[in-house]
Amino acid sequence: MNGFSRTKYTARAQRNNRLATIGFYILGALVMLLIFWMLFTILSKGLPSLRPDFLIKNTEEMDAGGGIGPVLFNSFYILFISLLISIPLGVGAGIYMAEYAPDNKFTGGLRICVEALSSVPSIVFGLLGLAIFAEYFDVGLTILGGGVSLALLNLPMLARVTEEAIRAVPGEIREAGYALGMTKFHVIRTVVVPVALPAIVTGVCLVAGRAFGESAVIILTAGLSTSGEMWDFNLFSPGETLAVHLWYVQSEAIVEDAKQIADKSAAVLVFVVLLINFAFRFPLWLGNRRRGR
Repeated sequence: MNGFSRTKYTARAQRNNRLATIGFYILGALVMLLIFWMLFTILSKGLPSLRPDFLIKNTEEMDAGGGIGPVLFNSFYILFISLLISIPLGVGAGIYMAEYAPDNKFTGGLRICVEALSSVPSIVFGLLGLAIFAEYFDVGLTILGGGVSLALLNLPMLARVTEEAIRAVPGEIREAGYALGMTKFHVIRTVVVPVALPAIVTGVCLVAGRAFGESAVIILTAGLSTSGEMWDFNLFSPGETLAVHLWYVQSEAIVEDAKQIADKSAAVLVFVVLLINFAFRFPLWLGNRRRGR
């Protein structure tokens, strides 16, 4: 290639690079605009008419003016139960697959199965929870059944995210720890996991937001009703959540202010999901600032 051809090729490559960069910026801006439009549409309909008593009042089947107190509490309660089960198991499984599992056909097939389970529709896990808790153990539709079923739903995704986060840690960091005489477990606990923690937390945020907004699993395992008490910690009480209540009010309720309740419930649901992400990410951001990153 002579000098003129090389210069022409370089100029064309730079032009294509600029066009691609502009195109990706435009696509990114369009996605951000779409997200902000959706958030604005949902929040603008519900937040202006939202009052604090709406968050603590009982739901109403016939009369206007009902709240979301019990269903909001059930949402957090079931989310806590699901994370209490899925985080230790999912993170532990991801660490095992990345650090301890031998690289053979069996573990390769296991990874394929985990990835396949991550894409299974949530209603399948709802049917599984229904078969286990309502039919096999004969405990009915309960908060416990909803929490465990959501944990099963989130386990595959959390395990895969953790495995990829652990694998992304540079090998030189591990070798430096071994050179200092550290054991494998000590290296994983004090070096590898802290480096991979931001990606793991991102995975936890994803499964937490998915669990909080899940409805199909809850309908089949926790039911469409509550005990009527605001702070009911009984694991065997029915556990209608905010997402299920939103679906019910929007499609089945006969109260005269069903549309207003649905708008306010949707705004609360979106706001809480954003708050969950902020609650998980803010400590990491604060730690990175203290370390000067």
